[in-house]
Amino acid sequence: MGGLRGVAAPFVMPGPSGVAVRAGLKGLSGQDETVLRLVGELLGSLASGDLKARCAAGLGHDGEQWAWRKRALTGQSSSRWAGSITKFTHDQWALARRGQLARIQSLRAGIDTVTHRLAQPVGAKGTKNTPGGYGSRREWFAKSRRLHVLEDRLEQVRAEFEAERVRVVRGGRKLARTRHHLEAAGLTEVQWRLRWQAERWFLQADGESGKRYGNETIRISPDGEVSIRLPASLADLANRPHGRYVLACRIRFHHRGEQWADRVTAGRAVAYRIHYDPDRNRWYLTASWQNPPVQTVPLSAVRAGGLVGVDMNADHLAAWRLDEHGNPVGEPRRFDYRLDGTAGHRDAQVRHALIRLLHWTARHGLALAIEDLDFDAEKTREKHGRRKRFRKLISGMPTARLRARLMSMAAELGVAVVAVDPAYTSRWGAQHWQKPLASKNRKPTRHDAAAVAIGRRALGHPIRRRTAPPPPHRSDAVGHRTVQARPDTPGREGPRPRIPGPRTRSVPPGRGAKTGNQCAHNRSGHTAEHEPWTQDSLPLSP
Repeated sequence: MGGLRGVAAPFVMPGPSGVAVRAGLKGLSGQDETVLRLVGELLGSLASGDLKARCAAGLGHDGEQWAWRKRALTGQSSSRWAGSITKFTHDQWALARRGQLARIQSLRAGIDTVTHRLAQPVGAKGTKNTPGGYGSRREWFAKSRRLHVLEDRLEQVRAEFEAERVRVVRGGRKLARTRHHLEAAGLTEVQWRLRWQAERWFLQADGESGKRYGNETIRISPDGEVSIRLPASLADLANRPHGRYVLACRIRFHHRGEQWADRVTAGRAVAYRIHYDPDRNRWYLTASWQNPPVQTVPLSAVRAGGLVGVDMNADHLAAWRLDEHGNPVGEPRRFDYRLDGTAGHRDAQVRHALIRLLHWTARHGLALAIEDLDFDAEKTREKHGRRKRFRKLISGMPTARLRARLMSMAAELGVAVVAVDPAYTSRWGAQHWQKPLASKNRKPTRHDAAAVAIGRRALGHPIRRRTAPPPPHRSDAVGHRTVQARPDTPGREGPRPRIPGPRTRSVPPGRGAKTGNQCAHNRSGHTAEHEPWTQDSLPLSP
């Protein structure tokens, strides 16, 4: 199959490695809120200083420097608070470092694309895998200027990367830039300041197995009592012995509450984070823990009873059930969602669509087959040029969030998920399945056909329905009969070559392969069949 890239084998996706649940801290007293703000501000300032020290160390950072940073923080807080701060700042530095490398790779790809297109003649047509020249001299000139901009940016980022200098903004770079555009964001300076301070507070502690209730710094008992180990400089605010402060409210986790209670009762590690939402004026507490690695179900067992192929789109999930032989069963299903409005609304829409899909799948006792999509390298303007609608489409598709949500929710319902290579699923699905599956009462879309293609690939079947056998094995030597292709048949998913002549034996007269001078055949009345019929004139005499 020249010109087509290889297709990776399907695999069963592992379940989520961690769990996070959130609950509101309702019924806090004024003193409770004051203590939380003071602790968050103090630890946030310590985290900012530690982040500065970590960035200054660069790649030369080692275990001795880490211990020095922790000792410097322990005197102002505690050893456990210092451990949480140093680990958090180290993760921030590592994330910024990875972001630098990804930025360099993206700029290089953009420069290569622009350089190639500038070298082509204006208006030159591209091929399937290679872009052509730009459409006009005006566009060529604009892109030549953009090339210099990209090269300058690449030089700047590469210099920072080689100098081991990273840029990290505690509180978020987006929120920091919003300070200069308050009117466009619909915020006052006081509202922005409150958001900025809340994002820079630090109130999170890692869990410890074997300790009481799984965490010594932020401790929550099975009955919901929340107590915090105060830093040394705020120990005078404690209302319990040993420098601890107990909140006036009780907390309850409605989601996975039994799992959380089992962990804290057994003294297994649970990490906690307390955060404040300025828009709602509410405090929240998030508990998180790691799940032990679970052996995934073998792919052969997942395929045994068939599965559901799912095609993800910008506004809906198209699903179709397939049996173990790869044949569509029943009618296609569509699960709609909308990706407009606030982030919380978008997230709720995705969750609602996924839970309906998973309940329908679990009701039939099947697995799911999805595409292993990754649009990180497909969103650049250099790759897609003026196709703004397409760039906006793929940028708005929450592939990573949808996949993470799907794996977490599927694990709770016991539904296995198979990931397949997304190559050519939409194109071949529409080519081989959209028209055959259409009927008087059913009009499948291109997305429905893609769902069938995804499911067949997950089952190990070719996307094409039929393939021709070798000529010696055909019943009429060179006939049209076909058989099912085996998974190891070369070119089984490629388009069938065009064969001259009729595809079936039912052909109109005069159109067959043996059509010729039919008058040569000894057939009575054959010539008259193709001539206009007229009645002979009656004789005038006997």
